[in-house]
Amino acid sequence: MPRMKGGELIVEYFRKEKVPYVFGVCGHGNVGLLDALYDARDAIQLISPRHEQAAGHMADAYFRVAHRPVATLTSTGPGSANMVGALACALADSSAFLAITANVPTSQENRAPFQELYAHHQADFPSVLRPVVKRSFHPSRVDMLPLALRQSMATLTAGRPGPVNLDVPYNLFQEADDVEVPASAAPSTAHRPGASPQELAACVKLLREAQRPVLFVGHGVTLAEAGPELTELSRRHGVPVISSPNGMGCLDMDDPMALGFIGRNGAFPANQAGRHADLVLAVGARFDDRSSSSWIPGYSWNFPEAKLVQVDVDPAELGRNYPVTLGLVADARTFLRQLLEALAAPGAPVGRTLAPWHAQLAGWRGEWERFVRPNFQLQTSPLRPEGVVADIRSVLPDDAIIALDSGVHHNWFMQFWSARRPQTMLNSWGYSSMGFGVCGVLGAKLAAPDRPAVAIVGDGGFMMAPHVLATAVEYSIPAVWIVWNNFAWGAIRDIQYGMYGGREIGTAFYHGETKDRYNPDFAAMARACGVEGLTVKRQQELRAAVEHAVKLGKPCLLDVHVDAEVRPPSTGTWQLPPTPWKEPGFGGPVRPAGAGKAGQPG
Repeated sequence: MPRMKGGELIVEYFRKEKVPYVFGVCGHGNVGLLDALYDARDAIQLISPRHEQAAGHMADAYFRVAHRPVATLTSTGPGSANMVGALACALADSSAFLAITANVPTSQENRAPFQELYAHHQADFPSVLRPVVKRSFHPSRVDMLPLALRQSMATLTAGRPGPVNLDVPYNLFQEADDVEVPASAAPSTAHRPGASPQELAACVKLLREAQRPVLFVGHGVTLAEAGPELTELSRRHGVPVISSPNGMGCLDMDDPMALGFIGRNGAFPANQAGRHADLVLAVGARFDDRSSSSWIPGYSWNFPEAKLVQVDVDPAELGRNYPVTLGLVADARTFLRQLLEALAAPGAPVGRTLAPWHAQLAGWRGEWERFVRPNFQLQTSPLRPEGVVADIRSVLPDDAIIALDSGVHHNWFMQFWSARRPQTMLNSWGYSSMGFGVCGVLGAKLAAPDRPAVAIVGDGGFMMAPHVLATAVEYSIPAVWIVWNNFAWGAIRDIQYGMYGGREIGTAFYHGETKDRYNPDFAAMARACGVEGLTVKRQQELRAAVEHAVKLGKPCLLDVHVDAEVRPPSTGTWQLPPTPWKEPGFGGPVRPAGAGKAGQPG
């Protein structure tokens, strides 16, 4: 066996696995691995953002677009602690990357050396990350690295994807041993479990008996790259599709069977379909509170009046929030292929009795369009939110990637964005991390260099990570940022207005002397970093500005002033217990028998 340093072994394994990027920030604990990366510059590009959180979000977004994991590299102590938020974001949304964290040298463990956590166990940093990763590995000798590397890479994408931590005492990067580069981990595509014949037959029977079926699809369908199978199932058998944010685009959202997102700020047809369905076939989707109107019966879903078939590769998700009629542990693509084949067998066709259901759906679509469409025509300053969404959609090609941050802008895009393809709408959904879109757009652009990559982020979220502008210039990454500038933490200010009688504190941005609404000049900030910056205050200017930014081929930022007083119309509800929930602003719930009215007017 060749004699290799631990750092050289890691780098050679990355070569073997064809890992094209390492996103990381230097520190005394990882200089040994940085030195090994120096000799691999032809195959592995090290990109060093100005904050470790950015490295994590970049790696997360890269996986969401490419469905291939890359690695991050952080130093001992606070540098690695800065990864917690990014790892939690990735774990919550089933996204994968390998987070290599440096730890104190083995010879100094439990002696309180520089940046050791030792109060409960020596070199205890893996305990910090344990809740936010699928698994943490801590090899303590160089000869333990080959197994740890192979197991780490296999764990990333086996079953439900998620981030993995490889915590390495930094002496291992420099110490040598007789070791071999480990064998490649089996690709995730090698593990695609399916339903049993009995389970499949039961699912087919339920579908053929249903009068008002719907599909509810989430990130599991996107990760399995099952968009073609979903589209065939929906079109061939007439089953409408409701999407979670990370499932959007698996069925072209311009398709008549695509109903959009469900929940408080979902589309009215999606909530109506969920309320009235007699069978819900959920594939790769969690029933979280925001896509279930806080699980209050009748507002988005009506279980157990409706039957539920839930399919997920993670058995822990089955029945988590609603009791299932049938629960199947299966990969989304494998299951949908099995279902298509089973439905092609002799028997009553699924769509034979769905004409009345389709007519209801068409009626709800018409109601929703008549309600919302007039607002899309308004030309205002500051800009109407609906017009911002519409103009961006009209300019960007169908394969463009948008990376959305947490904030009120995200609610508008959930409600009105039309994703035409999978992996084109990136959301921090489960953990709702500010900074994901701001930083993630860089990773998305590296994963798809020939496609436009546009971050749409709030002014509050952008100020959490404005250093991304410098990284874009340093590494010539032509990303675009559209800052939704409403001079507030708008989503939380709206909660204060709606639930606390307008008692606003700590959510609007004001100048300390003039008391006027205040934000930095984001366009000037961009130009100071070497990024082209433009300010948009009138609706008539937006489309041309977005066209210019996309065609520029260089990093660009648009500071778009958006009307903070216009709020997304609620079509479901959302509760922050014990505060009473609000009734929908448009439409209304279908309450199960005996259910009382506990909410307040929306």
